[in-house]
Amino acid sequence: MKDSVLEVIVVGAGHAGLSASYYLKQLGLAHLVFDRGRIGETWRSQRWDSFRLNTSNRLNGLPGATHPVNEPDAFGSAAEFVASLEEYAGRFQLPVAQHAQVLSIQKPEEAPFFKVTVSQHNRINDYYCRQVIIASGALNESKVPAFASQLSPRVRRLHAGQYRNPAQLPAGAVLVVGSGQSGCQIAEDLLEGGRKVYVSTSLVARLPRRYRGKDIMDWLILTKFMDVRTDEVTDSSTLSMKVPQLSGTGEGGHTIGLQHLASKGATLVGKLENAKGETVFFQPNAPEHVKFADGFSKMVKEGIDAFIRQNQLPAPLPQTDEADLPDVNASCATSITTLNLEEHHVNSIIWTTGFSANLDYLKLPVLDRDGNPKHQNGMANVEGLYYLGLSWLRSRKSSLVYGIKDDAAFITQQVYRYSRSFPVFPGESGLEQRTPH
Repeated sequence: MKDSVLEVIVVGAGHAGLSASYYLKQLGLAHLVFDRGRIGETWRSQRWDSFRLNTSNRLNGLPGATHPVNEPDAFGSAAEFVASLEEYAGRFQLPVAQHAQVLSIQKPEEAPFFKVTVSQHNRINDYYCRQVIIASGALNESKVPAFASQLSPRVRRLHAGQYRNPAQLPAGAVLVVGSGQSGCQIAEDLLEGGRKVYVSTSLVARLPRRYRGKDIMDWLILTKFMDVRTDEVTDSSTLSMKVPQLSGTGEGGHTIGLQHLASKGATLVGKLENAKGETVFFQPNAPEHVKFADGFSKMVKEGIDAFIRQNQLPAPLPQTDEADLPDVNASCATSITTLNLEEHHVNSIIWTTGFSANLDYLKLPVLDRDGNPKHQNGMANVEGLYYLGLSWLRSRKSSLVYGIKDDAAFITQQVYRYSRSFPVFPGESGLEQRTPH
């Protein structure tokens, strides 16, 4: 078995897995990257036609990608980002096995190696390695509320990962459930397609796209807002906050939020709490959600203003952004608690209720009772197992493409240190290459 032992197996060939592979190759560690689909699969199969990244092209480079970026201030499409991932894997000759689904990862007690069982080309293969990096992210399995099964079968239902464009839906109004980034962007896409839209809102922050002469992401990076470490957070609710409302669509992107959608004709209702047949039931909290988003935007802008003053930076005064103007009385929201779908010609529902990470293949005691990975800064409670690409893995920026360099560098350094603690067996699969390039 020693002759076929790899140092590392990486699960997932998205931006996180490819970044890890780049560093592992630089460190001379023999490894393979498995993906159940193609490189960047979730970017291919879970994005709608008008989707754009929310960080500009210049912020989306992976480790070692030093060549000039085309249209650095533009916001790329999913297809463009996938193309960049494929080019990256080819340029650095990363050892990626596509259409290779990991079925199980085991490590019997006291065993020196992980056993990774993979389905490839209609065959089941076993691989052995000293260490494993789980970089499959948290977007593997659609989340839909249990009461969805009680809805009338007349109503077409899609998850955000299945939505592509308004023409995909039957004629009539659409209920979008959720007002995070995906919910707001899909609602806007539907409104621009001429649909009547109801938005079931949730407690989500909002950011202005630009403020005082810079893209908001530039300010968040400059002020170190994105560098807040997970172990420094004292309020646990911060760690479960949804990504703020923002959009990269249009030239230079734009601010998007609840009052913005209402100004385009959307009807804002509270959080969907139940459904039965043709009737859906909402909490009367849409006004609260509007005020929360306004308050978060205000807090961030005040922090930027203070940073500018403290550092005596030249910056233009704020310009009016209609989509970011606070709605003090939340007059854009309604307080209705029930809606008859048939009477209001609602023939479709889009669930923008998020995804979860399906880690059932981990046959190890590394998940909590909710199926979430237990880790400290990406290091699991089983030696030799690591995670990448999870929200708040090590810092606020961990879930962003922009933040993957730091996390991938940190995790692969831990992998390298751990690998040094093992003797090298003659003929082992490249393990003698211990010196970093």
